[in-house]
Amino acid sequence: MAELLKGKPVADAINERIREAVEELKNNQIQPTLAILRVGAREDDLSYERGAMKRCENTGVQVKKVILPNDISEDSFFQVLEELNQDDNVHGILMFRPLPKHIDGEKARRMLNPAKDVDGCTDGSLAGVFTNTKVGFPPCTAEAAMEILHYYNINPAGKKATVIGRSLVIGRPVAMLLMHENATVTVCHTKTKNVAETTKTAEIVIAASGQMESVGADYLSENQIVIDVGIGWNEAKQKLCGDVKFEEAESVVGAITPVPGGVGAVTTAILVKHVVEAAQRMKGLK
Repeated sequence: MAELLKGKPVADAINERIREAVEELKNNQIQPTLAILRVGAREDDLSYERGAMKRCENTGVQVKKVILPNDISEDSFFQVLEELNQDDNVHGILMFRPLPKHIDGEKARRMLNPAKDVDGCTDGSLAGVFTNTKVGFPPCTAEAAMEILHYYNINPAGKKATVIGRSLVIGRPVAMLLMHENATVTVCHTKTKNVAETTKTAEIVIAASGQMESVGADYLSENQIVIDVGIGWNEAKQKLCGDVKFEEAESVVGAITPVPGGVGAVTTAILVKHVVEAAQRMKGLK
């Protein structure tokens, strides 16, 4: 049976580091603050918001909620966003997307100040990921996958890693983060032929295609480390499932993240960590 790489102890360790950093900031008269910018009330946004607010509350990070109506004008929305960009008391901005169709989402993404982009969605943040520089922050899910490897003492250096998926939210960023730690990375996507042949030879597999239970035992081999980023509701099984067929994988690989209770449990901790790091950078403490 595979070792379970559970997310909760990883998140708990991150939270403890956050609390210590928050205390240091407060001793310097700085209150780290996250602004939540939400238009309307989509249920998936509300769910993530609740998790982020709970994590902030538990670590001493303040939250400023800016909730706008669905019919807010585009000009008014951009005015609010720019005010948050310019507010020195706001260190991180979580801008929920997609925005309503009448608001230019690409313009909003480009307008968001990368220094406050704690969710890693701006071009500046992504450039920072690719150049390994402190411009913005990596997407939270990509960094969460890496934090799990670190917590369980899995060193990517010299290892073959295969990433299934090439999105800007997880696939490409996590591939770059792995390369920054000296892994040899292959990225598979919808046009890749014989994906299973590629994944079977990897030592680390990051499943991030968004295709529920698309990775079975035929994709995997003994002693692999599998990080399952996917999550979705399986109607037939009446439960949450990832991109990996967990029951098949658990009997084959060396270690695997469960779904739920794996990467998702770490993601909001990374978001709050980014808020604290943004505050430290703005005040020259990091």
